[in-house]
Amino acid sequence: MREIRELAKRKNAVILAHNYQIPEIQEIADHVGDSLGLALAATKTEADVIVFCGVHFMAETAKILNPQKKVLLPNLAAGCSLADSITPETLEEWKQNYPHHTVVTYVNSSAEVKAMSDYCCTSANAVSVVRHVPSQKILFTPDRNLGKWVAKQVPEKEIVIYDGCCPVHDVLRGANVKKVREMVPDAVLIAHPECREDIVAMADVVCSTSGMIEAVRRFPDRKRFIVATENGIIHQLRKHYPDKEFILADGCIGCRLNCPYMKTISLTDVERALREEIYEVVVEPSIADRARLSIERMLAIPRDN
Repeated sequence: MREIRELAKRKNAVILAHNYQIPEIQEIADHVGDSLGLALAATKTEADVIVFCGVHFMAETAKILNPQKKVLLPNLAAGCSLADSITPETLEEWKQNYPHHTVVTYVNSSAEVKAMSDYCCTSANAVSVVRHVPSQKILFTPDRNLGKWVAKQVPEKEIVIYDGCCPVHDVLRGANVKKVREMVPDAVLIAHPECREDIVAMADVVCSTSGMIEAVRRFPDRKRFIVATENGIIHQLRKHYPDKEFILADGCIGCRLNCPYMKTISLTDVERALREEIYEVVVEPSIADRARLSIERMLAIPRDN
């Protein structure tokens, strides 16, 4: 780990890691967070090189926001099933079906899809973005579970929801979560909005991964928390709250709540990417310009409390 940090210093590189990365990657990173937090960190860094330990669409977003910097994805196998669920062709078809709707796209999408969208959003700010968009008609893409949750928070708007999902969150079933709650009835249930409706409905708190870290502070007298999201977040939660117990909501030691794409990047991958400056993420300028506009519109919207 020390060698990687020294190499990053020599290269004037910043290492960004998503909360779902393996613990070793989180430990070497300059910034650990969710999509929104890392997107903001990418805009503020003075580094020449950004090593993005996440998945491809996140590295693309960092490149879109930092066109003059070199962005590296240490392992090209780090894709995203949710991002793959929507293509420019399918989005174009949906736009034709709903021509008067403003397109709000989850950042878990390709640069091409972002470029065809009016606004981007993350799980942390999706409600705020939809609420503040001037249009009363919204086409929300691509995550149906996040879209359904947003629609319930903003009932005054007409929201058409694309039929995509994150398999890691969507595989979690309410019956499993109920069993875990029965085992630890005093625990606080925190769920990611990519989970199914029944799980979101039974949760005490619904929020992004970084929001989960903040949510624990709201329950100072509670010792146990059930976490309904990808298992990588447990590392950060335990670091922040070593005196509390965190239980994964699948009742299977996180075996179902494991994203294989998020776990592809190893320390060896990071070291090689830095040393050889390989696996650079490139976005065509015309696509990047249009995608940047949808991201900047998102960033300009204030977060609701």
